Amino acid sequence: MTKRSRFLPRTRDGRIATIAFAALFLLALPPFTHSVLNRIELPLFGVPFLYIALLAIYSALICVLIWAYRRGV
Repeated sequence: MTKRSRFLPRTRDGRIATIAFAALFLLALPPFTHSVLNRIELPLFGVPFLYIALLAIYSALICVLIWAYRRGV
């Protein structure tokens, strides 16, 4: 019996969830937020664009976690 690492995803859904979560998480890190999201000065509903963009990214991260949980990954 071969021992496999528990840290590596074993299923296709696990790989999709891991890659999607990592890609979305990279969008929330300072190199991207400071260089791209912080340059747009458009206030939406009186809130700076950066905060709305980060809310969308964090919401997408939560959606990926919920999707992975429902798929049983």
